[in-house]
Amino acid sequence: MSNYTAPSQIAERQLAYFAGKKVLVAGEAEDLFPLQLAKHCESVAVFTTHYGFHRQLQQHQGVTSYFGAELTDNLVADMILLYWPKAKQEAEYLLAMLMAKFGTGTEIVVVGENRSGVKSIEKMFAAYGPINKYDSARRCSFYWGQCTEQPAPFTLEQWFKSYQVEYQQHSLTIRSLPGVFSHGEFDIGSRLLLDSLPPLRGKVLDFGCGAGVLGSVMATLNPGIELEMCDISALAIRSSQATLAANHLSGRVFASDVYSDSARDYDFIVTNPPFHSGLDTSYSATETLLAKAPAHLKNRGELLVVANSFLKYPPIIEQAFGQCETVNKTNKFTIYQAKKSRA
Repeated sequence: MSNYTAPSQIAERQLAYFAGKKVLVAGEAEDLFPLQLAKHCESVAVFTTHYGFHRQLQQHQGVTSYFGAELTDNLVADMILLYWPKAKQEAEYLLAMLMAKFGTGTEIVVVGENRSGVKSIEKMFAAYGPINKYDSARRCSFYWGQCTEQPAPFTLEQWFKSYQVEYQQHSLTIRSLPGVFSHGEFDIGSRLLLDSLPPLRGKVLDFGCGAGVLGSVMATLNPGIELEMCDISALAIRSSQATLAANHLSGRVFASDVYSDSARDYDFIVTNPPFHSGLDTSYSATETLLAKAPAHLKNRGELLVVANSFLKYPPIIEQAFGQCETVNKTNKFTIYQAKKSRA
């Protein structure tokens, strides 16, 4: 049984397409197939917006990994291997950026699960050149195409969506890039979490910051706090930085794979954690977030989390903290609070 995801398995069936090429892998790649691909190509580099995948690749030689919201490094590629992302707008964004960077003559292979809407590439790529499906297996599709039209210049700023959030007599501008949670909307869970927060003080971490809604509201309502915001997505990092700037707020925004790059002296960790990985539901990162939270809080520090009511988080929080309070609840969401007792 292959250790690769289904999209990588269909790419593996078609290694002849990659022979002798300088390949850049991008999109929703989640496994170590680029390492195998490097044995069949002239070179392989990876551009990823996912900090966890970037950290994983850095442990291996033979493939250079680039992490960010935009690929600004100078490198040579004559073929893109695009793993279709879960958000269609993110696919458009990646295509616009990569085609503008590498230009006409660039070949592209697109792989993705059929349920992810990968068929959309047929219309989406029309502005760049021809693309056709050449294989399908494991409910996935394999497309090959080539950029024959001059791509428009890429400007990151044009891809931001701005919207207003009204909260407690404050109006905040939220700026987000494609594929970022809260892209274009203030979600109900985040609003309920904000409604449930006590007055904040000291050092506060907005974990899984997305477009920066929680952090920006918290900093507006509690101007004395030392705000930190983290996310695993480079698109979220860039969005939160833009949101803070738009509202003349300050805070440290950084990439972190759960707690990989975060401090250990927070007074509050406030989070609306994700529970999707790609197209599938995944709880492992959030369970680690909850279980390890006490190690990143000061004595008497507090964790506040919003979760879909069906998720079984209280036992994990109780195991970590010794207690778990339900401080607010609706039909859909529950707010949990736990306090670190003195060691």
